[in-house]
Amino acid sequence: MTRTPENRLKDSASPYLRSAAHQPIDWNEWGEEAFAKARAEGKPVLLDIGAVWCHWCHVIDRESYENPEIAAMINNLYIPVKVDRDERPDVDARYQSAVSAISGQGGWPLTAFLTPDGKPFFGGTYFPPDDAGGRPGFKRILLAISEAFKARRAEVDNSANALAEAVAKAEVFHGARGVFDARVIDSVIDSALKQFDATHGGFGHAPKFPHAGTVDLLLERYQATRDPELLRIAERTLESMALGGVYDQIGGGFHRYSVDERWCVPHFEKMSYDNSELLRNFLHGYQMTGKPLFRETAEGIIAWVGEVLSDPATGGFYSSQDADQTLDDDGDYFTWTQQEARAVLTPEESLAAEHYYDIGPHGEMHHNPARNVLWVGSSIEDLGKKLGMDEASARILLARAKGKLLAARRERRPIPTIDQTLYVGWNSMFVSAYLEAARVLDRPDCREFALKTLDRILAEAWDESKGFLHRVGGPRLEGSLDDQVFAAAALLDAYETTLDRRYFDIAERAILLAIERYGDPDGGGFFDRAKDAAPMGGLDVRRKPLQDSPTPAGNSVAAIVLDRLHAFSGEKLYREWAEKTLEAFVGLVPQYGLFAATYGLAALLHARHPMQVVIAGTAGDRHASALEKAANGIYRYGKAVLRVTPEQLAKAALPAALRETLPHLDAALAQAFVCVETTCFPPVSDPEQLAALLVEAATGAARSSRGGTLI
Repeated sequence: MTRTPENRLKDSASPYLRSAAHQPIDWNEWGEEAFAKARAEGKPVLLDIGAVWCHWCHVIDRESYENPEIAAMINNLYIPVKVDRDERPDVDARYQSAVSAISGQGGWPLTAFLTPDGKPFFGGTYFPPDDAGGRPGFKRILLAISEAFKARRAEVDNSANALAEAVAKAEVFHGARGVFDARVIDSVIDSALKQFDATHGGFGHAPKFPHAGTVDLLLERYQATRDPELLRIAERTLESMALGGVYDQIGGGFHRYSVDERWCVPHFEKMSYDNSELLRNFLHGYQMTGKPLFRETAEGIIAWVGEVLSDPATGGFYSSQDADQTLDDDGDYFTWTQQEARAVLTPEESLAAEHYYDIGPHGEMHHNPARNVLWVGSSIEDLGKKLGMDEASARILLARAKGKLLAARRERRPIPTIDQTLYVGWNSMFVSAYLEAARVLDRPDCREFALKTLDRILAEAWDESKGFLHRVGGPRLEGSLDDQVFAAAALLDAYETTLDRRYFDIAERAILLAIERYGDPDGGGFFDRAKDAAPMGGLDVRRKPLQDSPTPAGNSVAAIVLDRLHAFSGEKLYREWAEKTLEAFVGLVPQYGLFAATYGLAALLHARHPMQVVIAGTAGDRHASALEKAANGIYRYGKAVLRVTPEQLAKAALPAALRETLPHLDAALAQAFVCVETTCFPPVSDPEQLAALLVEAATGAARSSRGGTLI
């Protein structure tokens, strides 16, 4: 085997692909060039899809792709192609569907074997290099697949064609269309109730993932129904996550998921998209309950993002933080042995930390049983009793220990890799979350950074003729549906925060482009790739995302944005497209259950219409500020709080529909108007009365446009 110091991935824009540049494999990036080479040489394609944050991707890299013997087999028998799933979510989604159909499971690394035209005929996820644990080794698979491709080519092609047809048919969603009925929300709620883990919180069993959309839907339904069970489930879930090892108790921020049902031992990578949505969850939980834990957890996410996952100078939220320092550890940066903790802390501090965070001689990590995942195993009250001090003193002592552990981690351990790629969709999700944090927590720094980030996206990733790109900076990478609708949502959030019509106008333009380029005028809904996008190659099937996995579904977010735009503008096109989108999937939602929670939120918002709270008053008016604070203190999904001064009203900052609803608004007088569709309640000037009105509107004023069902 001829080996060069670096392969052709060395110049890739993707950090995941660049991380494989040293491997002795003749890797290709995704594209027609690789498939043309496969056709010319008559070889199958070996497709590896992974990510820079993926632990098992690192394992297969080390065990197989850096193994000279295996690399020689791959170079001789295959055309190898490596794909970054964050960079090309469209490629990943299609091959995940195919491999799940073959093997019954998906995930990363995704290992697929393709015909030269890109159709999969065999695949799986991680394969050990040699036979182990009843699983065939990668060496055996590589030889067997190559031999089958040569000796039984017709059979391989038939199998690949049949699988491609099956994947395409699965995306058609037969029987999904129907008349929109808000009662479909009940099927999502029922799914959440059935899968709720009453012992540990959350939904389902191990491995356990956060379901941010489900928590928001439960909180919203509680607002409307006052069913205490819904609030209890949401609270229990938020508390369990906040106190568990899935939350970084020292540095803040959430790991991707828990491998156990107790939320104790996580997969340690931290993702932008998880933390943006969980930040909103904890903000909403805090609005609903006033619990300090929920506020502290939200503040912890913001602190971690500010230190680790953002570009403070020019704006932007980075994509992820890796789980590992090296290829040989598993979360060692985030875990502690008892001896390591005692070496950093005084005896009194160590006693407090060991009791509160359950640090002992035997921890939870299988690769090193001495390592402890830090999770909250006590309470401040119990800690104070154990140490013979009052709660305030115990809290101060614990904070001092936590600060020392965090400082030691930063200074003495190499930090796991930060993927500094700025993806438009994920950045937009965090812009929305930060703008919400600014309102709920009174954090002007969050507002400032969110707007700085959004302005950077507009400057570097907005195309007036095509919409948003997928990535900020680097080689041009065309956007997806998610990029368009998440960015449009962030623009509306920015407009509501600033009343800067530029944000509103670009949001409208983005959605009109999405309708034109991604929309299905016949079947309703939106495809994930634009109609005029360059051919993807391989498994190029039309796909309309409905499932929340791992981010909120693009079609559901599109419907939400469309209804918000209609509420502001009165433009019927937006309302019609929102309804067509919801109708496109209504028959399928019960099958998806809680994995369609964002659809549930979209359906709920469509049925009751978005709520708008207009706070009038001169700039700096304390009474108007008190009204604004009261409005921001109440959780209501899709609620817009608009602070209007006489100067802004003179500039026609309000869109047409809202100006028509409030024809006699005196922006100089401190007062609040609560409006739903074309109806406004009488103006309110007392903050407590405004809060009561918002709660009343949540429980009694919102009724379905079909059937009169309270929603």
